[in-house]
Amino acid sequence: MRDHVIAVDIGTGSARAGVFDRDGRLLAKTEHPIVMNRPKENHAEHDSEDIWGAVCESVRESREASGIDVGRIAAIGFDATCSLVVRDRDGCQISVSTEGDSCFDTIVWLDHRALREAEFCTKSAHRVMEHSGHFMSPEMQIPKLMWLKRNMPDTWSRMGHAFDLADFMTWKATGSIQRSRCTLTAKWNYLAHETPGWQEDFLALTGLEDLVDRARLPMETVPVGRSVGTLIAEAAEQLGLDREVRVSAGMVDAYAGALGVLGAYAGDAGRLERQLGLIAGTSSCIVGFSADQKMSHGMWGPYYEAVLAGLWLVEGGQSATGGLLDHVVRMHAAGGDPTPALHRRIIDRVNELRFVEGGRFAERLHVLPDFHGNRSPFADAEAVGVISGLTLDTSFDGLCRLYWRTCVAIALGIRHILEKMHEYGYVSDTLHVTGGHVRNALLMELYADSTGCKVIVPDTNDAVLLGTAMAAAAACSLHADLPTAASAMYPGGVERIPDRTKRAAYDRDYRRFLAMYAHRAELETMA
Repeated sequence: MRDHVIAVDIGTGSARAGVFDRDGRLLAKTEHPIVMNRPKENHAEHDSEDIWGAVCESVRESREASGIDVGRIAAIGFDATCSLVVRDRDGCQISVSTEGDSCFDTIVWLDHRALREAEFCTKSAHRVMEHSGHFMSPEMQIPKLMWLKRNMPDTWSRMGHAFDLADFMTWKATGSIQRSRCTLTAKWNYLAHETPGWQEDFLALTGLEDLVDRARLPMETVPVGRSVGTLIAEAAEQLGLDREVRVSAGMVDAYAGALGVLGAYAGDAGRLERQLGLIAGTSSCIVGFSADQKMSHGMWGPYYEAVLAGLWLVEGGQSATGGLLDHVVRMHAAGGDPTPALHRRIIDRVNELRFVEGGRFAERLHVLPDFHGNRSPFADAEAVGVISGLTLDTSFDGLCRLYWRTCVAIALGIRHILEKMHEYGYVSDTLHVTGGHVRNALLMELYADSTGCKVIVPDTNDAVLLGTAMAAAAACSLHADLPTAASAMYPGGVERIPDRTKRAAYDRDYRRFLAMYAHRAELETMA
């Protein structure tokens, strides 16, 4: 009996696979690193075959570790970062790297080489921008493709396929060029609520009038929770599975995490609108759903049916959060390699100092966390970070003070996004958190206390994989549909209620936070 699924999550630095039963229990999980090439500032590249190899190893090892027989695997699903994979007409690798190495055929999501192209799209004010918060991010695929056409014409002339990374995985697995509604709607400016979804005038405006044919993009998309086919023989052998395994439509990793943490509400739109998923790791994404279309500035979306049928999805985000804390640890004289052990040591010392010093602890240090731009709510990819209140202190305690205030800034950035979302009509009051930040006690405390939101941490150590498993379970009919699968497989969670006695202090911090934005703008516009 086929009653288990495998979920694969491809992050920035690794590929992970987990085996789940129909009730959402994770039986085994393994992980393998993937290579990233950084040839110059703002450029980041993957080798898609390296990624596929890491995925295959992870799938084989997790299935073996689970003890589940191959014949009991019903489906496999993939989620991934919104990285761009380019192949030639025969499906072979072609380079996206300025160094010319053909194995680097993938532009990583965090690559910001296409800043100028993104700015062009924003200034066009084309109506598709209404579904990207009236701005274009260099992390989206259209500006990346514009950059390729302008700067690497040989690659463009040879290109015969272009995929979001999750769709590349389903292509490798099935041979099908079908694309997910999730990826195309969220990252390619495809309007799923219109027919046709591709806006030819926008593609012509961006110089990509040949994109649909050259990239082999379909006119229709596959909803999350549906199958794109079964494994081809080569993929089945490499993954250690058989050809009867179904492959579900791919997902953007953050949206898989949102489904994983909000699954209990997937069939109740009214309750779902009061919940937000916070997928927090190297970067952070806030994902919410609504029954009606709510336009905004500085948010990604609203995207129609990017995950759940009949619902609109909106996303706010921070481009560097866990990555920013790593940077602070790495750059400080008392820091070093930002290992989990060093983070724990810093967090423990921060709590000791807070106990001794109380509200005086690091009270004159203030941080704006935009070290890799501001994704939301300002939609300014060229924004920079600010630190106010530095002294000559290079001690470990000095590092702890800066680390704490950086955590405060990250949480205040979430509060800033939430307040903007409320202005646009979103009524959420509960944050469901998943990702690496659940292991950082400071951030988890701050997410509740500084925002005033109830915080829920699901009883699973990997909600991103779980969300992908939910979609796979629907795709192979282990459950009747995606909302049913999500509700059945959701594990429950632990609540944290905000400490209202700290509200006044964080309100003061928030006023200073907003004042720093005003002062930064004043400096940058000063003649």
